[in-house]
Amino acid sequence: MKFEDPHLSDEQLLLDLEGELPARDEGSMRAHLEACWQCRARRQELENTITGFIRGYQRELDTKLPSAAGPRALLKARLSRLSAAEDTRRAEWFSLGHRFVAAAAVAGVLALAILTVRSSMERRERSWRAAAVVSLPDSNLTPGATILVDQGTVCAQANPNNKAVPVALQRRVFEEYRIGGADPRAYEVDYLVTPALGGADDIRNLWPHSYAATVWNAQVKDALEDRLRGMVCGGSLDLREAQREIAANWIAAYKKYFHTDEPLAEHLQPRDR
Repeated sequence: MKFEDPHLSDEQLLLDLEGELPARDEGSMRAHLEACWQCRARRQELENTITGFIRGYQRELDTKLPSAAGPRALLKARLSRLSAAEDTRRAEWFSLGHRFVAAAAVAGVLALAILTVRSSMERRERSWRAAAVVSLPDSNLTPGATILVDQGTVCAQANPNNKAVPVALQRRVFEEYRIGGADPRAYEVDYLVTPALGGADDIRNLWPHSYAATVWNAQVKDALEDRLRGMVCGGSLDLREAQREIAANWIAAYKKYFHTDEPLAEHLQPRDR
């Protein structure tokens, strides 16, 4: 497959997401995605859209499909009544028997269909989630945790860079986010509230943040952390307010303090932390 410059089409990205890309094209597709962050971001947007549709469809399906328990209970009751009615004429018994067999077949097919659809959707969701890009943490898993420090203590730190997260703790973070099968090299186990702003070394303050598969990546958040620390230490921003904003929605905070709706180009490049 030859790709027209400068980017992959949505059709090519969808083929890749569905696993229907011809084997001869996989190498060139992988090479293009590794080199082009815009195509990686677009691929993730398509993947998120599909995931949202599947979840919505599943919720709608759950409300419409009847439970298999009802037909089973009804069938059992009817068969019990048949068993007790030994004096019923043979012709009537056969007629009822045929109807009950048909009802049992329908109930069985319906139950099997429900289980098959749910199982298929769960497998696909697990597969997509294993490769998912987490730009914003799950607030239930990562609400953000801070230690009790003031502006003077924070700004007195000689080396404000984030501490390395132990490997065992990194594994726990990946397991909590149910992406244990993802390549850990593609993520930074990131502090939601950076220690440079009083963030705690706590699993409630950590989440797997992609390096490159979304424009709102770990490098962009690093730039926001530097901006907020500079404002806090310069006296133009309260420390508690900085902590609240980065914990609530760091992307919204980035847009607010850099006055832009998209990451600045200079913040998209990896930096030493």
